[in-house]
Amino acid sequence: MKVAICLQHVLFEGPGVFRQALGTRGYAVRNVVVPSEGLPADPGDFLLIMGGPMSVNDRDPWIEAERQFVQMALARDIPVLGICFGAQLLAKALGGSVEPGPKFEIGMGSVSLTDMGQIDPILRAMPQDFLVFQWHGEGITLPPGSTHLMTSADFPVQAFRMSDRSYGLLFHLELEEPGIVALCRECPQDVQRGGMTAESIQVRSRPHLPRLHQLADRFMEHLVRTG
Repeated sequence: MKVAICLQHVLFEGPGVFRQALGTRGYAVRNVVVPSEGLPADPGDFLLIMGGPMSVNDRDPWIEAERQFVQMALARDIPVLGICFGAQLLAKALGGSVEPGPKFEIGMGSVSLTDMGQIDPILRAMPQDFLVFQWHGEGITLPPGSTHLMTSADFPVQAFRMSDRSYGLLFHLELEEPGIVALCRECPQDVQRGGMTAESIQVRSRPHLPRLHQLADRFMEHLVRTG
């Protein structure tokens, strides 16, 4: 059985629906909480890089070690998907940068496909504008040679692709309702910064989760096929 490595940075931000999507396609998912457990010796056959409340610009030694680990996975040409912090780390591993954004973006927010996003093999089935679940305060400057796929009013780079096998998404597709509850509980300062309440975040996101999970499955289908 193939192995997908899921790099977590906190216990409450795991693979969510990605676990089942990979499992039904023949992958065993191994979770590693990097700050406490360290990195595995090998990136496996598929690398998932999840979110976290820290910044990729922090000077913790494990962040630099993980950046180099991501570069190793990219050099092996296995599928790589970065989510939120993971997308930011992927961007830095590829030569991009991450800077504070104009606001803390939290809860359901509108994103738009770029011209390249409209012809992307995964995203072309999506409408031009749609809602996703956001939870970030820093934005991405595109890595050299990457393809800009999605944008929003406050964060110009919401999604990018480096190849058919490597994508970065600033937003979350994987979260189920318990995961959103956990985020609100563990990061109350973010809820306050975003000018929201935990209840409003949960209520507003609930009807959109099935559609986001369908898109998550589409990402897994494409990346597994290319891998």
